[in-house]
Amino acid sequence: MKDLRSDLLEAFREHARGHIEKHRMNVEVLVNNPVGTGENSDIIEQIEQEMREIADYHDLLEVSEKYF
Repeated sequence: MKDLRSDLLEAFREHARGHIEKHRMNVEVLVNNPVGTGENSDIIEQIEQEMREIADYHDLLEVSEKYF
């Protein structure tokens, strides 16, 4: 049986992986169907923001795996 520490860390990792996947899919939508984002939207800026979110969660995931 796992202990609470292991359960919490795994829950956090799953949380981070879920957010990574959400933002990855947002990028896929943006690059495959940019017309759905609106006329005055800056698609590159939106992609950049989604990738920053991925990078943030990726970094958190790496830290949790390396140090915990």
